[in-house]
Amino acid sequence: MYWRCQRDCGAGGEKLYPSVDTARRYATAFDREDRVDLGRRAPLFGLLPLRLARALRNRNRARVR
Repeated sequence: MYWRCQRDCGAGGEKLYPSVDTARRYATAFDREDRVDLGRRAPLFGLLPLRLARALRNRNRARVR
């Protein structure tokens, strides 16, 4: 798999994987936008209030069901 940064930061490289499926899985994971999971994977200290709010909301939803 070959890769380069789309934001033109100069990062790039290549890596060999044992199979096409493995390379595809890693490519999909690396291509993901972190903003999609912002509340779910928020940093422990910087966005702690967001993380706590999400945990409480999920807990309340579980009780309702």
